Amino acid sequence: MMKLLAALSLLLLSRVAQSQDTASGDLHSLTFVSSQTPAEIAVNIGEQFLGRPYVPYTLDQNPTEQLVVNLREFDCTTYLETVLALSLAWSETADKPNPVLAEQAFRNYLTRLRYRNGRIEGYASRLHYFSDWLRENQRKGLVADVSNELPGHVVVAKPISYMTTLLHKYPQLRDPGIFKQIALTEASLSQQSFSFIPTKNIRQAESQIQQGDIIMMIAARPGLDMKHVGLAVRQPNGRMHLLHASSDLGMVVVTSYPISDYVLWHKHLSGIRVARLCSSGVTTTTIGK
Repeated sequence: MMKLLAALSLLLLSRVAQSQDTASGDLHSLTFVSSQTPAEIAVNIGEQFLGRPYVPYTLDQNPTEQLVVNLREFDCTTYLETVLALSLAWSETADKPNPVLAEQAFRNYLTRLRYRNGRIEGYASRLHYFSDWLRENQRKGLVADVSNELPGHVVVAKPISYMTTLLHKYPQLRDPGIFKQIALTEASLSQQSFSFIPTKNIRQAESQIQQGDIIMMIAARPGLDMKHVGLAVRQPNGRMHLLHASSDLGMVVVTSYPISDYVLWHKHLSGIRVARLCSSGVTTTTIGK
């Protein structure tokens, strides 16, 4: 076991252009354990954030779009992005225990996961819809959508219009240019068919879900693609549960019941998509260049 402080002691203590850091002082308490895959490392990292509070809209507090790094509090998306970015950065720099390189790698991966083309170019460059997030990060080689490999999957398309319909939730869309960009993204997603596992088939698919798989939960609500995300973790009962930042419980938790039951008992969900972190996504490419 290696102390994170040795590799990431400067991670959240310095400011760089287009970034804002708000992190707790216990970063040094995190540890990395050597593992076979970045996905397994992600579970190890993710479990170390158990109990951290759920706080929404942490990315929307600044007048201009910038990279927000926050290990103190999460919503479901920022939790997943932070854990994945730390995992990828560790996989890249484990044999080079240099805190400067580790910091750069983490920021690069967080930017790459969160923004279109890995570049911060205003509010609309952030990947707001998780189906857009999945499409972009699969194109970048960071994740692979494996939903169509799981038993019980079906192929559908769903019209997307949530952000442009509920403008009161997104004041940034008052800018006509930003509104147009988001509307174009919605139109593109609406034309995209995808595989997902309906609620009734999740139990059947569970045996092929792997430790650390990214679980994306489909919204039953018209106009919205996905409602919630987390990581699959195998529990002593042999079943796959969800490691996630829970708005219901107000903190990062592992569900006390399997993923199939979680979706069944949340009537605003209609199924799941599943993605897998790619080992091949670990590169030394500088993001945005």
